Amino acid sequence: MKIISFLFACTIGFSAAIYAQPKKVIADKIVAQVGDKIILRSDIYNSIQDAQRQGTPLPPNPECVLVERALIEKALVLQAEKDSLPVNEDDLEASLDNQIRGFVMQYGSKEVLEEVAGKSVYQLKEDFRQPFRERSLADQMRKKIVENVKMTPTEVRAYFDKIPKDSLPFYESELGISEIVVYPKANREVESYVTRELNEWKKQVEDGSKKFEQLAKSYTEDPGSKESGGQYNINRNDKFWDPAFISAAFKLKEGQVSQVIKTKFGLHIIQMVSRSGDDAVIRHILRIPPVTDTEVKESLEKLDSVRSKLLAGTLSFGEAVNRYSEDEGSKFSGGTKQGRDGSSFVTIDELDKDMVLAIKNLKVGEYSQPIAYTDERGKKAVRLIYLQSRTEPHRESLKDDYSKIAQRALEEKKNAVLEKWFKSHIPNYYIMIDKDFQACDNVKEWSSNAVANN
Repeated sequence: MKIISFLFACTIGFSAAIYAQPKKVIADKIVAQVGDKIILRSDIYNSIQDAQRQGTPLPPNPECVLVERALIEKALVLQAEKDSLPVNEDDLEASLDNQIRGFVMQYGSKEVLEEVAGKSVYQLKEDFRQPFRERSLADQMRKKIVENVKMTPTEVRAYFDKIPKDSLPFYESELGISEIVVYPKANREVESYVTRELNEWKKQVEDGSKKFEQLAKSYTEDPGSKESGGQYNINRNDKFWDPAFISAAFKLKEGQVSQVIKTKFGLHIIQMVSRSGDDAVIRHILRIPPVTDTEVKESLEKLDSVRSKLLAGTLSFGEAVNRYSEDEGSKFSGGTKQGRDGSSFVTIDELDKDMVLAIKNLKVGEYSQPIAYTDERGKKAVRLIYLQSRTEPHRESLKDDYSKIAQRALEEKKNAVLEKWFKSHIPNYYIMIDKDFQACDNVKEWSSNAVANN
């Protein structure tokens, strides 16, 4: 079962695609079965079509890969049920709600989704309940099988020594970077001007002289909703949204426009389009009060003072981040910038051009001068950068890359434990595989047991 390694890393990646289409597809026939868990032909081919629509790369012989993946998940579910592993109902409900909200956002509204699916949102949610429950059970069973798998330094070294030296990966320079970010505040006069502007648009919507969506397309500074006339699908419990924004939105009646609301992003007016319980469709117009050179200068001076304390040793960088940084993305990680892989190391190509210039002449352990820049939301900001580490481009070694090597070694060991578990458990299950898939190399072990059990 060489595919298990890939499966373990992806946590049944294609299983989600099996349930990604709201429209019900009539099953043509059962192509495989483990115990009382069936796998439909339509499931397999709908998964492939979903992946193609989403631009997801497909492995060779995707039908065979997906059948094996489904067999593995069903076996894990059977064992999880036998071991009475629990499913957290609150987590399951949250996952279902997130799935439905994703569909609503994809189709633009709940009404359009229901029209396309030919079902109510409630019915769709119930359709997904069992697949989501099984996915949760499979994940829990997998974790249980490998929960006690550990690696010793000796094992890591033995794993590394087996790798041919000409096959060792080559790493570009990696950087450990932390930052303190502050956002200059617009002065009161500018903020008052923008507030009056928003209030004028609110009045125009209320007297019918302008449509909210037309104003949003012309004036909003939120690039994510400009083309849709400021429209979003929101849920009262989503943590993504600013609390002040959510609170103001759910106080509105359908068609009503809010007073001017201040959030961390700027100033808004919100219109409630439609609402169903904790779900709502809203429109908003965002305006970011411009800051002047005077406010930017004040923020530069503030961080210059912080830098002086860091250099004098009277303030640690972690303390400075907690006390001064206004960047929520890194504030609770000590200001550390995370790489695409979730690690605390980044490569040059992961940094914005302003930061690349700022660290060009920095040595490890040094702090940059405070620097003004514009963030990805278009807001003016000032930051202080701390270069914690910098590696030179190099071929992988135990000395420089132990944690990466240890993680790969651990995954390999877990995969071996999983393979051993499956080999010992497959004979215990009733297995049926359709003749169209019995020739697949990656399901031959399942096929041999299917013959023995039938």
